[in-house]
Formats: sequence, structure tokens, C-alpha cells
Amino acid sequence: MRDILIGIDAGTSVIKSVAFDLGGRQLAMAAVPNTYEAVGRTGSVQDLNRTWADTVTTLTELSAKIENLPGRVAAIAVTGQGDGTWMIDKGGEPIGKGWLWLDARAGDTVLRLRGDSGDVERFASTGSGLAACQQGAQLRWMSDNAPEMLSGVATTFHCKDWLYFKLTQMRATDPSEANFTFGNFRTRSYNDDVIRFLGLQKLKHFLPEIVDGATSHHLLSTDAAAASGLPTGTPVVLGYVDVVCTALGAGLYDPGTDTGCSIIGSTGMHMRLATSADDVRLNRDLTGYTMCMPIAGTYAQMQSNMAATLNIDWILSVAGGLLKGMGVEKTKAELLSHVDGWLAEAKDSSLMFQPYISEAGERGPFVDASARASFVGLSITHGFGDMVKAVFDGLAMAARDCYAEMGPLPGRIRLTGGAARSASLRRILGGALGASVQTSEREEAGAAGAAMIAAVSLGIYPSMADCVRDWVSPHQRAAEPADEALARRYDGLFPSYQQSRIALRPVWHALSEGAAAGPQQERLK
Repeated sequence: MRDILIGIDAGTSVIKSVAFDLGGRQLAMAAVPNTYEAVGRTGSVQDLNRTWADTVTTLTELSAKIENLPGRVAAIAVTGQGDGTWMIDKGGEPIGKGWLWLDARAGDTVLRLRGDSGDVERFASTGSGLAACQQGAQLRWMSDNAPEMLSGVATTFHCKDWLYFKLTQMRATDPSEANFTFGNFRTRSYNDDVIRFLGLQKLKHFLPEIVDGATSHHLLSTDAAAASGLPTGTPVVLGYVDVVCTALGAGLYDPGTDTGCSIIGSTGMHMRLATSADDVRLNRDLTGYTMCMPIAGTYAQMQSNMAATLNIDWILSVAGGLLKGMGVEKTKAELLSHVDGWLAEAKDSSLMFQPYISEAGERGPFVDASARASFVGLSITHGFGDMVKAVFDGLAMAARDCYAEMGPLPGRIRLTGGAARSASLRRILGGALGASVQTSEREEAGAAGAAMIAAVSLGIYPSMADCVRDWVSPHQRAAEPADEALARRYDGLFPSYQQSRIALRPVWHALSEGAAAGPQQERLK
């Protein structure tokens, strides 16, 4: 009996294959750490063949965990890290290594393009702000600065597209990535005007066919079957980008409810569901993403702040460094165990923290590579606990800042990511958003979302709404209502939070210019 769906999720940190029964119950998982490498100061690349080999390893290890998996697998679905540029030649062999979403070499290219008046029209079509992580910007950088990188290229992929090619020999990409980079989200097709604005008309033939895994699939090739041990001809479904799959598995798509979804990890991703093209709300700063969902006429709008739990890591490292200087060693886990105590001792005050701790600055809801973190309102009365609380408040305010750019705040937030386990953060986030917070018992939301697309594509479920009822709803924990007193406090603080980040932008730029001038002056001595 073909009663198992396999979801492959090739993330930045881990590549995993997860087996689910047809009703959405997770049966087993196999994972290997992902491997990528730095190129200079701003580059980040990944070996294509190793990525495929690591994926095959997860599939063979999954077979060892489930009796007769080859005889039971109904389909394979694949998702993976978004953005980036992975290139192959006519014969299907890699051209160089894949550029990741972490690669920032196209930063100056994006600054120039964002300064062009034509970016307004491009944004209206894609619904997505330009960023250095995107394939369009990366291809433009290569074309302008290193055209030899493009020699012999026949097709450009994203990570999951490369894996789909290795599984099926089909050159394809999905509607979500194709449209927020090169297309029109309303028509779910490539847009020649967008490609022309990016200066990539001569490279248009690199772009693969757009294949919607929600309605179509291809078959596992003979070579991929031999490598994985799974049967030739097994249906393979191209999932949407990992953010969309994670949102789907975490419960963003819940017809009839006013629900948002936040993924709080090293970065923060905040999404609202748009139920039609007319419901998409584009902002004046030309930022964020509009991603097609695997449901007709439905979209996930996203704003992503660059640093979320990275700010918590930083404040804990300050405490750890101070203790180490006094001869006391504490692990990160031990320091985390003190967080609730620090939060409890903190006073309700107007101390604020701008959580732009990443060296890359900020990308949502505004784009500024020079943005930096700061405390605003420190006084002699504040102690370390107050600073810890301000950091947590800052993360929640950054989330609200992102949601506010996408329209009214949602009444409920589906929360996933490592930080979802923190009761303190859930309470603070709920207060800042004035929303109830709900987490899921499902840990592999991305792989589950990909498998859900396969379940609908193959007719196992008649609609995604039906699939959600079995795959998502039973795994949701009870919603935690917003603390009304906290909500009133954050309502009062939020305008000052926004005002302070606007006021500080000239300071960030001056500091950035000063830092750049310093090394230059040293070289002139």
C-alpha cells in the first residue's frame, strides 16, 4: 500500500527527509548538517553535488528507519532555502557553486537599482522588495562584474529546483520564487518588464519553466531511483519556497480566521495571508515579499527583520563575557535559565532597544545596511534585567513594525521557530501585537508543508483546506490570549519605537561612513 509521503527540506543549517502517513502523522526523520562556505568578506556558496549527495543520504537513512519504505512511498515533495543562484550547463552539470541567500556581493547593485525610479513599477509587479539575496540581483552582479561566471550556463535554479532536477531531470522552478524575483504575482508568470529593469534580457533563457506542484508533478528518474533506493516512477512534487511551506505547515492558511504567522529564529519572518490579489497591500518603502501560496488566488505577504534571537544571543554573550572575566564559566543554556529571573526583576519603564544587531543591518520593514542596535532611554536607575527586558521588548516591537506595514494587526499569531518554546517571549510578543499566540506541536513544519502540497496535488485531499483540517489543526496547542495590561503598555511605546529608528538613521549612516573612512585614512599614512 502506498501510504507514505516524504517531505524533503533542504535548509541552510540542515538537510532533512521526513516521512508522514497520509493523514499527516510524522513517522520518522533523517537529517544531515548542511555545508556551505564563505567567499571573501560577503560571499557565501554551496557545492551542488554535495547537496544532492547529502539529500540522498537522508533518503537512504529514512529507508533504514521505516520498514519497506520503497514499497510504501506514495510521493516525494521537495522544498528548500530560498533565493540564491544555482547554475547548470546543457548537460545538467553544475557551473561553479551555488550562491546562497546569505551572499551579499550584490549589495551595491541593489542600492543602485532601488534608486532607479523604475523600481516602483518592478515592485508593483512582483510585490517584493529588491535584496542582495535574490537571484535577479546576483545575476546582474555577475553580468556586470564577473561575466566569466556565466560562461556555459544553460539554466539557473534555486536550491530546491536543483534537487527537483536531480530527482526528475526536469528544469523547473515554483511560482513563489519565480514571481517574487522575476514575475507578476497576479498572473503567476514571468514579466518581461521586470527582467528588463534588472538588465537581464539577454539572460532570460536561463530561467526555467514555472511548474506548480499544487497541480502537477513529474516522476523519479532511473538514476535518482538507483541512488536513493526508491522506485523509478515515484511521483515527485516541486514544493514552494521553504518559507511558504513552513507557513503552510504552521497554520497560516486557515480560512475564515484572522491569523498571522511568525517564524522566530536567528531572523524573524512575519506573514499575513492575502485572500486575493486585491488584498495584497504594498508599502511605500518598497520592502517585503509577496509569495504565491499553493492555493489559487492566495498569497503570503512577508516582512522579515534581519536579527531576531541574534539579539538575545548578544545580550547573553555580554553576561557570559563578564562572568568569564571573573573566572566563572557559564554555557548558553545556563545563561538562558536566568532569563526569566532577569525579566521578573525588570521594571516597567520607557527603556527601548532597537534590535538591529546584525552586521548586515536591516531589511524589514525598511532596508538599511547601516542600521545598528541601540538602547534608547537608559538612565542610572536601569540594571541588567531592564536591559534584557528591553531586548525582548525590541524583538516584539520589530515584529509589530513588520506587521504594521502589511495592514491591520492580526488577531492571532501562529508562532514557530526555536524561540516559540519561550513562554516569556510568547507573552511579550502577544502583548506587543495585541494578539493571541498559538504554537504547534509539529516541529518539521517545512517538510510537512511540502508534503501537504503533494497530498493535494495527487488528489489524496480534495483541497488544501481539507488537508489543513487533518495535517495542521490537530497539532495546534491552545491559544494564549494577549495580556491586556501589556498590550496597553506596548500601544503607548510603539510610536516612540518607530520615531526613534527614523531619527537614528542619519546617525547610522554617519557612523558607517566614518568606519569606512578609517581604514582608508590608515592606508594613506
